[in-house]
Amino acid sequence: MKQKIVIEVQMHCSKCRSKALKLAAVADGIVDFVGLEGPEKDQVVVIGHNVDSAGLTSTLRKKVGHAKIIKIEEVKPEEEKKKKEEEEKKKKEEEKKLCTVYPYPYFDKVIVYEDDYPANNGNCCQM
Repeated sequence: MKQKIVIEVQMHCSKCRSKALKLAAVADGIVDFVGLEGPEKDQVVVIGHNVDSAGLTSTLRKKVGHAKIIKIEEVKPEEEKKKKEEEEKKKKEEEKKLCTVYPYPYFDKVIVYEDDYPANNGNCCQM
């Protein structure tokens, strides 16, 4: 199961940030991505398989500064995301087809009628 872990760490300088990133990169489990988030770049983001979030947090506390877990969430594979996006697109296209409004009436056939007025008597040109 691939998961995303966000840990807030008190980091005072760039040396602390690089140390925190190095510790996160060698965490227990298979780490796919390590990065920094937040407005002050004080949140370490780790994405991987079977990463021990509690162990990583305690290691960051010991070696860098105070740390706390912000959130842990499951990361879904890209294939499932693509399938969901395609389904949503299909639904939107179907809704567009159902809700199409023409600005004027649409006719398939044009029928022309001839005038049969008694005044003409069937002759169109009498001079």
